[in-house]
Amino acid sequence: MQVVHDHCCGLDVHKKTVVACIMVTSPQGVVQKQVRTFSTMTADLLALADWLGASHVTHVAIESTGVFWKPVFNLLEADFAVILVNAQHIKTVPGRKTDVKDSEWIADLLRHGLLKASFIPPQPIRVLREMTRYRTSLIKERAQEVNRLQKTLEGANIKLAAVATDVLGKSGREMIQALIDGETDAQVLADLARGVLRKKLPQLQEALLGRVQPHHRTLLAHILAHIDFLESTLEQLLADIEAQLTPYKEERELLTSIPGIADTTAAIIIAEIGVDMEVFPSDKHLASWAGLCPGNRQSGGKRLSGAITGGNPYLRSVLTESWPGLFPIPKTTTYLPNIIVWPDASDERRRLLLWRDPHSGHHLSCLTDQETVH
Repeated sequence: MQVVHDHCCGLDVHKKTVVACIMVTSPQGVVQKQVRTFSTMTADLLALADWLGASHVTHVAIESTGVFWKPVFNLLEADFAVILVNAQHIKTVPGRKTDVKDSEWIADLLRHGLLKASFIPPQPIRVLREMTRYRTSLIKERAQEVNRLQKTLEGANIKLAAVATDVLGKSGREMIQALIDGETDAQVLADLARGVLRKKLPQLQEALLGRVQPHHRTLLAHILAHIDFLESTLEQLLADIEAQLTPYKEERELLTSIPGIADTTAAIIIAEIGVDMEVFPSDKHLASWAGLCPGNRQSGGKRLSGAITGGNPYLRSVLTESWPGLFPIPKTTTYLPNIIVWPDASDERRRLLLWRDPHSGHHLSCLTDQETVH
């Protein structure tokens, strides 16, 4: 088999150790192997880089193992052509399995050019990606806290959510804070309503007539403080993300010119795919990488499965949330009883209503609420 890289190295990365196997192929085709084990501490990783440089290694392959590959990649990418490989693509043949054999197998595959590199964006994009993904996790954490707040209120026989649209609006927050402070009079609590909510004072008095115990007040105080902390952190983090997006002003403006793409959505798209589209051979490759196209598994002339791949969950999430903006629903919408299913970023099945424009007669699908179809 043809040798593509005559000076290469395969790395089997773990939490505490890295096993490196260097393969050097002479002009006569003789292969020399050197295997060494390093710890994942920075000093040892720098020693690994020096050893690879002294051996004139040009290409390095790393198996993508959780997040353990990142420290190694960060220290080697400047001096070597580092290839991050999907673990499913380099499964070894059955037999004895050791860290040394794994590193040798990776190096041998790399030597013959049989490894396909995963997409790793440049350093500035990776910084932006970490920040946008952290923001996404904070948003999910806030949603969990809001649900926890609602459960606590229900446990205290407070049915505020049955009357108020937003439990954490100005009126809702003042009512919850009054409950924390010890107020139990439903009429006094209802009088804290503002704006259009004051039209529902009788319903509010019924909803706020509960059985709030001391432990409910303790839980509500902690949950509300946590929500305030998360909202403050999200605000600061968004400002930091905006600063990182300064070099990509033009790309962001192009993205936001697409219907349905907001500023935060554009930031996530840039963070996930970067701005250099040369890394994707075509738009179809990008859609497949994001996990937005059907799978293709066939054998014996039969189609086995058309399920979409895992793809990039962060990119897939924002794109599936944004696509209904391409088809604004007119006020004259005629709803049909057809129900179809569309998978979103969290792999849950969401309800979609198929609607028809009475003027054009076209049928379009539009995402509705967040109810799960069972």
